[in-house]
Amino acid sequence: MKSFWRSVRHAFRGIVYAIRNERNFQIECVAAVAVVLLACFFPLSSIERTLIVFLAGWVMAFELINTAIERMLDIIKPNVHPYVRIVKDMAAGAVLVSSGVAVVIGLCIFLPHLIG
Repeated sequence: MKSFWRSVRHAFRGIVYAIRNERNFQIECVAAVAVVLLACFFPLSSIERTLIVFLAGWVMAFELINTAIERMLDIIKPNVHPYVRIVKDMAAGAVLVSSGVAVVIGLCIFLPHLIG
C-alpha cells in the first residue's frame, strides 16, 4: 500500500509542476474550472455534466502527456533534430485534437441552452 501512495504523491508532484511551470496547462486549468462552473448554472443532464468534466480532464491529461514527451526529448536530444521536432509537433497535435473535440462537444451541449 505504501507504493500506491508513493505513486499518488509522485503524480501530484507532476501535476503541481505543470501548474507552476507550464503556461498552456495553466490556461487549460482555468478553462476547465470555468467550463465546469458554467455547467453548474445550466440545466444540464447528469450525462452532459459528466461529459463536461470528462472532457476537461481529457484535455488536461493530453497536455500533461505532451509536456512529459517534450521534457523527455529535451533531455535525450538537446539539439533540435528534425525527428524530435516532428514528435513534439505530433504530441502538440494530440492536445489540439483533444481540445477541438472538447470545444465541439461543449458547443453541442451549451448552445441549445444559450439559443433556446
